Amino acid sequence: MSVETRIQDVLLLFGELHNAPYAPAAFATSFGAEDMVLTDLIAKHAPWMEIFTLDTGRLPEETYRLMQETRGHYRLPIQVYFPEHGTVERYVREHGPNAFYESQELRKTCCHMRKVEPLRRALRGKGAWVTGMRREQALSRQDLAVREWDAAHEMPKFNPLADWHGEEVWDYIRRFEVPYNRLHDQGYPSIGCAPCTRAVSPGGQDIRAGRWWWENPDTRECGLHVVDGKVIRAKSATPQKTPGQI
Repeated sequence: MSVETRIQDVLLLFGELHNAPYAPAAFATSFGAEDMVLTDLIAKHAPWMEIFTLDTGRLPEETYRLMQETRGHYRLPIQVYFPEHGTVERYVREHGPNAFYESQELRKTCCHMRKVEPLRRALRGKGAWVTGMRREQALSRQDLAVREWDAAHEMPKFNPLADWHGEEVWDYIRRFEVPYNRLHDQGYPSIGCAPCTRAVSPGGQDIRAGRWWWENPDTRECGLHVVDGKVIRAKSATPQKTPGQI
C-alpha cells in the first residue's frame, strides 16, 4: 500500500474524530517515530486536535530536545502532564530511585504513578484518544485494532497507524522531513524512560525488546493500554460503557 493511501486513511479517521461523539479527541505522544508521523499529520490537517505528552521525569535528554524542537517546528501547543510529586517522593523514599529493577510489582508501581495516573488526568473530559501504537511493535500488540474501546478509561481509542509497517513510518519521516528522536539512529526502535530503555541488536528482535528488557516479553507494557494485566483488545469504538461490535 502506498504512503499516499495510508495518509488518506488516517485523514478519513481524523474526519470522524472532529465530530460528535468523539470530539474533543486528544492525541497522546511520547515522541517516538510513529508519534512524530501523527504529529505531522495533525499539524497539517487537524490542528484542532489536542496533543499531550506525559513527562515522567525520567525521560532521555534526546526526548526533551525533540519535544522542544517539535514545539518550534510545528508551532502547536503541547500539553504536558507530570506525575504527582508527593507520590513520587514517597516511592523514592520507601524503595529508592531505581527500585523498578528489583521486581515487576515495583516496576508497575513506578509506571502507574509516572504514566497511568497522569494519563487519567489528561483524558478527563475527552471524547476519544489517539495513539501511535502499531501491531508490529510487540508480541502483546499483535491483535491491535484501528478502533478500540478502552475499558480502563471508558472511552474510544484510535490507533491510526495500527497496520502500518516500520518501513512506511520511516518512508513518511524521510519524505516529509519530519523531526525525530536521534536515539533511533543509535539502535533504539522504541524509547521510553531512560533507565528502562536500551538499544537492541538490528534484526530478529522484538521492536520493544529494549523496553523493560529484564522482564518477560509478554508482559512488557507500562499499564497505559492494560486492564487487569491484559492489553485492552475490545474492537468497538462506539461511545458506550460496554464494548460491542462495529
